[in-house]
This record gives sequence, structure tokens and C-alpha cells, in this order.
Amino acid sequence: MNRWRLATLLMWVLSTVSTYAANPFLDVKDNKPVSAKFQGTQWGDDIEEEEIPLTMQVVTTRVSKMPWGAIFKIEFSDVTSRARNPAGVRPKLREIRPDYFIVTDQRIVLLNEEDNDAAVKKISALDKPPQFEQSEIYGITSGKFDYEEGLWKTTIRLKDNLCVYDANHPSGHFQKIVWKKGVGLVEYASGYGAHADGYRLKRTATTQKR
Repeated sequence: MNRWRLATLLMWVLSTVSTYAANPFLDVKDNKPVSAKFQGTQWGDDIEEEEIPLTMQVVTTRVSKMPWGAIFKIEFSDVTSRARNPAGVRPKLREIRPDYFIVTDQRIVLLNEEDNDAAVKKISALDKPPQFEQSEIYGITSGKFDYEEGLWKTTIRLKDNLCVYDANHPSGHFQKIVWKKGVGLVEYASGYGAHADGYRLKRTATTQKR
């Protein structure tokens, strides 16, 4: 095999690996953090009003890339204006723990280990994706997904350029995550009980950190 044919074959292999690893609902050009503003509302037993405004700065970072996929970290920072209420009390910050997602060309899977940073290093060294639990699947690129665990019912549906994850429990607990092709996370919501505590957030603007 001459050098030209070898170079052509190598480029084809590399492009095939790159295409295989890309997921249209969660992908970035490089490892630079991408920051987006999310706005919505929050509620809870410790909030006097039924709902109050909530603004989050959400940062998506690719923390590892493998031939078969990538791992992303999504961090949330409450940047809501903290004006005092009529009683003179300033509402406390909403805390949302970071999410880690393992991404292949077909799945977006929640990484939910006790030490996610250590798990990232371990998974990054694998030569193929690990086995995923059904309950950890948070995004798909084709077909549809249905899963039940106890009283929890989870569905994932593709609607135009969106991938919509919905999980619901009869007690009122819920989680909703929406991914958009070429953008990433665009909606993030979670609630507990009959309006006991929760929030709904939607993406409004995006910037890339330098």
C-alpha cells in the first residue's frame, strides 16, 4: 500500500470514529466551557409566594473524549437577583448539584456514582462504552424509550429537533430534561411532592468562555 492510499485510509478511519462519537443533542467543538443563561421559576415550602423567579448560569464542559464517545459535566449557579421580600428576608440560593453525562452517538446517559470525578477517569480509559442501566438513559437519537421502575414512569421522545425526557411519580415527583440538536440542554425541571419543592428552567442565551 503506497503512502497516499495509507494516508487516505487513515483519514477515513479518523473521520468515521469522529462521526460515530458525535451526538447531535449534546456535542461541542472542543473542551472550552460553554455558558448559557436559564430563566424560570422555583417554589417550595420555605417560599412564601406560590412561585418566585429563578435565574441560573449553566456551564457545559466536555471533560473527556474517547473514540466511542465523550463525557460532559453540566454545572448550575444561581444568579437570581436577591431582593428582600416584604418581611426583609432575602431568599436563599437554589442549589443544584452538577450532572455528568456519558454521551455516545445513540445515547445520553447519566453518570451517577458516589465519586463522579473518579468514575470519569475510569470510564475514559475504556476502549468501548460501559453497560448502561435503563434508569440512567436520559437521551436517545432514534426511536422512543419507555421505562418503569416501581411507581416511576419514564419516557423519552423525539419531537422535531428536540429530545424530551420525562419522568413522573404519582406522588407529584417529576423530572423533565429537554435537549436540542446543535444546542444541548435547553430545559431543566424537577419537583418533589405536591408542589413541596422544585423549579423549571429554560435556556435564553449562550456564550462560550475563553
